[in-house]
Amino acid sequence: MGIGIAMGIWPQWALDACVTSTVGGSRQTASSVAYRQTLAGDPMNTQDLFSLQGRTAIVTGGSRGIGRMIAEGFLRQGARVYITARKAAACAQTAQELSHLGHCVALPLDVSTLEGAQALLAAYSQHEKELDILVNNAGAAWGAPFDEFPESGWDKVVDLNLKAPFFLTQTFAPLLRLAAKHHSAKVINIASIDGISVNPWETYSYAASKAGLIHLTRRMATRLIEDGIVVNAIAPGPFASDMNKEARDHADAVAGRVPAKRVGGPEDMAAAAIYLASRAGDYVLGHTLVVDGGVTHVRGDA
Repeated sequence: MGIGIAMGIWPQWALDACVTSTVGGSRQTASSVAYRQTLAGDPMNTQDLFSLQGRTAIVTGGSRGIGRMIAEGFLRQGARVYITARKAAACAQTAQELSHLGHCVALPLDVSTLEGAQALLAAYSQHEKELDILVNNAGAAWGAPFDEFPESGWDKVVDLNLKAPFFLTQTFAPLLRLAAKHHSAKVINIASIDGISVNPWETYSYAASKAGLIHLTRRMATRLIEDGIVVNAIAPGPFASDMNKEARDHADAVAGRVPAKRVGGPEDMAAAAIYLASRAGDYVLGHTLVVDGGVTHVRGDA
């Protein structure tokens, strides 16, 4: 009876993925096969739930800040990591510093345009044939009073924060689909709590782009799961970085406004990204994981 009810409200691809063996459909994903094996009595294996051993990952904006935190976490879990950033020297230096943890390669490029995304694909394809994890982290911010906010400050931020994640995912979709033949491929968009609740600063294009990215994550997730690609997002709160100079330079003052009484650290961000990137997060879909020490709850929803 439960299946009968579901058939009335679920799209056919979802039914095929979940109950292929019951209804005799032909569409199967690596995740749905693993799930049916568990139902058939295979023992639960929790030892490698969070492992990224043998997986490949691209982290845009990976030379510093949140991107570097995620890259380091992935390396420590066994992934081969490729980081990209506009500034070649900084990108190469970070890759060198992280290489003692595992395979870390710098691919310095500007990914804010479709041409940049295609160039990244060409560079990455010289190293790998498939892509397991794409982290769309590269971002920008701009602040100015409402009456003075420039068009350039709008376009730069929205192009990198909102347009680039879509076209990077589109560009790498063929490689993600190849990886999805073996297990769920993953896309993680780095949003912000400023896309969920209103901050006190006049960062109009930043807030709009991050709110848009959160909804884009939902829309992309419901389409790409058909191909075995799981799309989610992370909304960071105060983490010390060049983009969040207040958390970096005045951590104690910022911590006083955080219910957890501290700013986020590298392990906090790495843990969230590892969860979504690994098998542990296979059944989480179109979700934005808030990692902010409780700031959103006291700041209030938009």
